[in-house]
Amino acid sequence: VSRDDMMNWLRTTDANLTFVGEPIPGVNAPEGLASRDAQNTMVTYCTTRNDDVCGGTCAVYNGGPTCLSAPGTNCLSATNNVGFCDRSGCGHSCNQLSSCGTHLDSGFCYTPGTRSILVGNY
Repeated sequence: VSRDDMMNWLRTTDANLTFVGEPIPGVNAPEGLASRDAQNTMVTYCTTRNDDVCGGTCAVYNGGPTCLSAPGTNCLSATNNVGFCDRSGCGHSCNQLSSCGTHLDSGFCYTPGTRSILVGNY
């Protein structure tokens, strides 16, 4: 999804959000705070899918390349392509967000069984 779409979702969702990584100006930091948006990937990953809506308890990562521990993830969205894997440590069987099989509202993808998320270098 675009950065603007992700920001809109973050500002309007009623999901329980936990933030990981660098602050996101206008969401969990003051609007005027300088950020490195062009270098960062934002990933929102949540525990609950209800019909075509992703929500429940969500974590929001903002940063560079990493492997995110994400047990219990059932749906996710990101501002760049990411991998989602069925084991911790970003290994074993992984798929790409860009090849999402079940699209949900607001640019989310249904990703049952996700245990870790691989964020690349963009």
